[in-house]
Amino acid sequence: MNTDRKRRSRVQGGWAAPSNVRSDRNKPQVPQAPAWTGKNVDQVQQHTEKKFMFQESEEEVRQKPVEKVITKPGVCDLSTEPSGVSRIRFFPNFLDPIEADAIYNDLYHEVPWRQRSDFKNGETFLQPRLTAWYGDFPYSYSGVRHEANVEWHSTLKMLKDRLEEVTGLKFNSMLANMYRDGHDSVAWHSDDEQTLGPEPTIASLSFGDSRNFELRKKPPVGSDDYTYMQHAKIPLTHGSLLIMEGATQADWQHRIPREYHDRGPRINLTYRVIFPE
Repeated sequence: MNTDRKRRSRVQGGWAAPSNVRSDRNKPQVPQAPAWTGKNVDQVQQHTEKKFMFQESEEEVRQKPVEKVITKPGVCDLSTEPSGVSRIRFFPNFLDPIEADAIYNDLYHEVPWRQRSDFKNGETFLQPRLTAWYGDFPYSYSGVRHEANVEWHSTLKMLKDRLEEVTGLKFNSMLANMYRDGHDSVAWHSDDEQTLGPEPTIASLSFGDSRNFELRKKPPVGSDDYTYMQHAKIPLTHGSLLIMEGATQADWQHRIPREYHDRGPRINLTYRVIFPE
């Protein structure tokens, strides 16, 4: 009887006492590589460790040229190519502000402005601006044809005479553009029609709200990628004069981009010499 009690006590005490023996299942296990590798984990890690080695690219790294911003008066040669020098002359205060105000008011109310349609890539669409043409001969571009109009408005004739004194040229035509607000624009183009002759000189007068006039150099023949070509921007202010000459039309394009903030109306007069078709 006493023997059975001692046996039960030993068994119960054995369960109750804390065990100081660690089980193998609690020991940290060494990670094993997948059986199919036939290697231990150290061998796998050594085999898969990669070293980074820098190799300089053989491709030419091209950077987009910084856009030129032209605000000061003077002469700027945009580029020199076998075709010639592309040159612009900028006079931001060509006309007195009071005189420019009066001219703007006359032209805004008295020029017969019209919205015409462009024809391009088989489609016809309204030009995002109003235009008017004065000239001794017809003028055609982008599927648009302006008939000769020799009935010059007196203000336009006065400006023509003044520009002829400045440039030494005899202008016989003028294309007027009315940008009604910031949504009106003109897309990238060059004034390089045959009727303008080689290396045409175009004198551009601006009235009303300021708009950015942008230029971009044409890419080499056979490419249409303008990404890395030189760009330039000129804020055309009220009463300013911009003259494009030399190879500017052959080697560069220009535009008035659409803007997404409030802009008032702007009138642009581009005087030129045109030859019979």
